[in-house]
This record gives sequence, C-alpha cells and structure tokens, in this order.
Amino acid sequence: MAKKFTQPLRMCISCRQRDAQTNLIRLQCIDSQLSLFRGSGRSFYICKICLEDNKKVLKALMRQCKSGDRDKLAKTLKEIITDDRKS
Repeated sequence: MAKKFTQPLRMCISCRQRDAQTNLIRLQCIDSQLSLFRGSGRSFYICKICLEDNKKVLKALMRQCKSGDRDKLAKTLKEIITDDRKS
C-alpha cells in the first residue's frame, strides 16, 4: 500500500483555525517590520479569510510584531497582499 502524503497543518494567528499550509500566507516580523517570510527566523501564518477582516488581523499583527503602529502595519500588509496576488 502506498503512503499517503498529507500537507502540514498550520494555525492562523488571527482566528486560530488550523488549515493546510498552502492555504495560508506566511509572514515574519524583523525588528517590528512586517515582511514575507525570507527563509530563516520565526514566522507566522494568516489565512486568506482573515485578511478580509482588517481589524482582527491588525490586532493579531500588533501582538505578533510587538508594535503599536497600526497604520504602518496595515499599509505594509496591504502592499504584501497586492504583491502576492500579482505573482
């Protein structure tokens, strides 16, 4: 019998729901700066459903990045999302 390959499950930091890793966006904070995951360091995931609820996501991002600058995080997240959808 062949082995079944399952995708790893990861948790969204906003809604705390588990989903397949391919359905989530992987981000990281370096010195309170939000960016896409670059391959090293700690990272976190946000599901695509939560990205539509800005208030809930920004609260989770402020907690994760240890930053109080909501406007800066919102602007950076919006840039990341639009760049991610283009590619």
